[in-house]
Amino acid sequence: MAENKRDYYEVLGVDKSASEDEIKKAYRQMAKKYHPDLNPGNAEAEKSFKEANEAYEVLSDGDKKARYDRFGHAGVDPNYGAGGGGGFGGGFGGIDFDIGDIFSSFFGGGFGGQRVNPNAPQRGSDIQASVTISFEEAAKGSKKTVEVPRIEVCDECSGSGAAQGTTSQTCPDCNGSGVVNTTQRTAFGNITQQRQCSKCGGRGRYNPTPCTKCKGTGRIRRNIKIDVNIPAGIDDRQVVNVRGQGNKGVNGGPAGDLRVGVNVRPHPFFERDGYNVWCEVTVSFAQAALGDELEVPTLDGKVKYSLPAGSQPGDIFRLKEKGIQNLNGRGRGDQLVKIVVDVPKKLTDRQKELIRELNAELGSNPPEERQDNKGGFFNKKKR
Repeated sequence: MAENKRDYYEVLGVDKSASEDEIKKAYRQMAKKYHPDLNPGNAEAEKSFKEANEAYEVLSDGDKKARYDRFGHAGVDPNYGAGGGGGFGGGFGGIDFDIGDIFSSFFGGGFGGQRVNPNAPQRGSDIQASVTISFEEAAKGSKKTVEVPRIEVCDECSGSGAAQGTTSQTCPDCNGSGVVNTTQRTAFGNITQQRQCSKCGGRGRYNPTPCTKCKGTGRIRRNIKIDVNIPAGIDDRQVVNVRGQGNKGVNGGPAGDLRVGVNVRPHPFFERDGYNVWCEVTVSFAQAALGDELEVPTLDGKVKYSLPAGSQPGDIFRLKEKGIQNLNGRGRGDQLVKIVVDVPKKLTDRQKELIRELNAELGSNPPEERQDNKGGFFNKKKR
């Protein structure tokens, strides 16, 4: 139940006024602390990890965050209101405005313009939704189901707007023309204006016995679940367009599209840079000096890498094609791994003595600054 959930800002430990970057940073810290890989078999850590994911999914989405700030958990509950799948916001609460009808109602056929035929096929409007996916799902692709409110043809009257057993009739107000003339007496004489017939909406026909399900409109709004294929390589804030899954058209016109905004949760270990990913691997001084065989986490699982002897803090090695799939293309990026040398903070007297002996053996003068890292990837990239 929504009332049993903790406040999302409390979960991430941020204020309500926190910026997008502050929310993202707080989530990464929580995800790293409670990640299942670092807490195997810990049910409480798993619960906290899922709680942080849920909080970030809402607070990282502008529309969901606004609804949460206003209504609390009820504002982002899928069963609340119109379905909670609004994504980028629903404009005027999902009400469709036809600009052509607005202008024709004001100006009709005057000013040399042509009246829009209300019986002509019209394309349905687009609808929006949003979905939050993991870093891995963005890299490799996934399938998600979104629930959105959509305008459909009324299944009771098949879109006619007339109750079963009845048919539409010629409008008595406009005699089927769809327009009515009004005459106004002015100081300059009588002025006749033409406007859209309000009784039939300009269609020339009306339903004396309207369908009770759609109230004579021929269209209804219902919540629909739609499967969306998220392509591999998609990035945060990009949009997937699903053709023909928007609001149904009018008078046999084509349906609009469904536009799905994609939010990608940050990963506690990896960070994206184009189609490359990078991470840091911490090694001991002995491993860096003598070399060792490491197990490096990648998007495909752990791989082995032979760390060469004499590796320096900040050295970077590349794992070819262990990055992210190119969006709508072939090949993958690389994984760049930065070496971090762990310097022990607490040493025993014996360990200190051994380091002094090693220092005396090697010489106390520091080696010349390495030139191969100047201007390298991590110096160019601001963390």
